[in-house]
Amino acid sequence: MADTIQFDLVSPERSLASHAVKSVSIPGADGDMTAMPDHAPVITTLRPGLLKAEANDGVTEYVVSGGFAEISPEGISVLAERAIPRSTITQADMDSLMAEAQSRYDQAKANFQNEPGPVDDAVKLLSDMVAVGDEIGLAAKQPNL
Repeated sequence: MADTIQFDLVSPERSLASHAVKSVSIPGADGDMTAMPDHAPVITTLRPGLLKAEANDGVTEYVVSGGFAEISPEGISVLAERAIPRSTITQADMDSLMAEAQSRYDQAKANFQNEPGPVDDAVKLLSDMVAVGDEIGLAAKQPNL
């Protein structure tokens, strides 16, 4: 069994990480998971949360707003809607993430008045963003539901 696996994290703006890791903790839409070398192949969607990459030189954390993760024998690839290193995230970044989530909720509520599924998904996104703010110690503006 290999000790490390290739990890790549990209967002539309840039590549944030590309290096060997021992494990990656992923905030999956169906629950958190940890990917390690020799993990079974899987593709999952991401929910807003904290992605943690453990390498030989320590743990690096990233706030992600959603996206996809693909785990294969060749490596772990995460394509994030937005990803910000936890060490550099600011209150302004958190406010921007919350504003995006609020906008999605407002659009869903306006467009799907008698269809609870999309509205429920938007409410879940808002609550996940509040939880991320709590976890990283930044105040998330409470959603307007």
